[in-house]
Amino acid sequence: MAQLLSVNVGLPRDIDWEGRVVHTGIWKSPVQGRRFVRRLSIEGDGQGDLAGHGGEHRAVFVYQIDSYRYWEKQLGRSDFIFGQFGENFTVDGLPDDEVCIGNQYRIGNALFEVTQPRVTCYRVGIRMNEPRMASLLVAHHRPGFYFRVLEEGDVGSEDEIVKVADGPMHMTVAEADALLYLPAHSPDQLRRALNISALSLGWQASFRTMLEKEERGLSTGNTGPAPTHEPSPAWPGFRKLRVSHITRESSSVLSFALSPTDGRPLSPPLPGQFVVLRLHPKEHASPLLRSYSLSGTQNADCYRVSIKREANGAASSYLHTQVHSDDVLDVSAPRGTFTLLPGEGPVVLLSAGVGATPVLAMLHRLAAESSQRGVWWLYGARNSDDHPFKRESRDLLVSLQHGRSHIRYSRPLPTDRLGADFDAPGHLDVTAIEELRVPRTADFYLCGPTTFISDLTTGLVGWEVDAARVHAETFGPGGSMTPGVIAAPARSPHPPAAPEGLGPPVSFARSGLTVAWDQKFQSLLELAEACDVPVRWACRTGVCHTCETSLISGTVRYQLEPLQAAADGHILICCCKPNDELVVDL
Repeated sequence: MAQLLSVNVGLPRDIDWEGRVVHTGIWKSPVQGRRFVRRLSIEGDGQGDLAGHGGEHRAVFVYQIDSYRYWEKQLGRSDFIFGQFGENFTVDGLPDDEVCIGNQYRIGNALFEVTQPRVTCYRVGIRMNEPRMASLLVAHHRPGFYFRVLEEGDVGSEDEIVKVADGPMHMTVAEADALLYLPAHSPDQLRRALNISALSLGWQASFRTMLEKEERGLSTGNTGPAPTHEPSPAWPGFRKLRVSHITRESSSVLSFALSPTDGRPLSPPLPGQFVVLRLHPKEHASPLLRSYSLSGTQNADCYRVSIKREANGAASSYLHTQVHSDDVLDVSAPRGTFTLLPGEGPVVLLSAGVGATPVLAMLHRLAAESSQRGVWWLYGARNSDDHPFKRESRDLLVSLQHGRSHIRYSRPLPTDRLGADFDAPGHLDVTAIEELRVPRTADFYLCGPTTFISDLTTGLVGWEVDAARVHAETFGPGGSMTPGVIAAPARSPHPPAAPEGLGPPVSFARSGLTVAWDQKFQSLLELAEACDVPVRWACRTGVCHTCETSLISGTVRYQLEPLQAAADGHILICCCKPNDELVVDL
């Protein structure tokens, strides 16, 4: 008979960790007597990071005394106390390779249901003083698991644990954990997992994405909280392409047509993808790296990028003033996940300024296919001087049976004609979209200034558009994800503190920063953090793939080999170092 050995609770605290402050509830201590278990937590307990821990499906974490003994032997430790692994219940019995997702257990006066394995988290490494711990728990198939509280009640040490129901698909905790985090699984396993109603919503979403990728013929596996559908890049690093011609699109935007120099065809891009240009304005200086959306048709003969000259923009000024026809540029393969998804429902292409470029490529694809989908082209500019692709977008929409257009100018010129050059003054917002009777069931593709995207995204979701139907593209450093770390004042990316490293150059393409590698860093993640480059991570040990990043050029070696390899053309920055000159999409 399984038994509850200890009830452990603890409230979140702030701890110093590697120069940062982490808010965490990983420290749990045994309590005497009985404790009442409510739907979301045990009396006296709390979680520091509610995005990754806690909630109805992760109310109580369970770990086994048998695993204590296993890790004492593996790690050569003899200093463990109850609560050492951040668990609320330390139990005798209930091994991960026997307990199934959906099993129900009565303990004391409460009833519990198994919902998912442990969330991989760097904080267990802090608590254990073993940075590899998140990876080891998965690799050794001893993650532990979470309970959902079906009936509230009191519990205490020495209570018997009685199983009252079996999980419907008989999928063990260890199997579910390996299914997400380790390779060598099957679509049938994913379908089994998705038939377990008790499985937490987050894990269901991950398995659903993996199954969709399998059915589309893409590689499957864990790709973090925002799984990508990006195919492998057509070539590594940069390729020499010739500027075949330059076209002025507006007072501030030029289009550059780029053709092969070696006669080999280009890889047709997906509509919405971008390329990275490596520019050399100054001899013997670090190159400039900039990402630009492809704005033309799906073409194996030529790529087109359309670039706005920005005030004080070193790269755009160089391209506008120093680059001419027949010049040769270094160009990466197309990449990016902001792409037109297949379907039959309506599509809204919503942009402002030069943000029209990726959605214009989508419009080209829809026109080339003579799509029968409803297509809405909603665009905002200051005036006609700042309105690129006017005739091009109009002609494409005319070719679509169900194409519609609405143009807004925020500062129309006296010569701009209402009803001819533009349809209304002002800015695009959700009120305007609603007045245009755009269907809420459409897929919305947004590109433009940061505030434009954030305001419209918030507005669309508030207008009851399914968040999964709102797709956005932004350039420049992306948002960070540093779970539990108390935010410090934001800083622009910068070189790390002196002295400068002696290793190969590392370029963060989105941040426009190139620095020399320094061996004092244990990973590319640590270098990025020292430079205040926005990063995303969770486990820091190569398990969760939250840090998976597109590798534009160069090669890396892994300090800690990930449990599952990153997708082709990607790397896990939390556990790798550069072998040579490196460019990453950060």
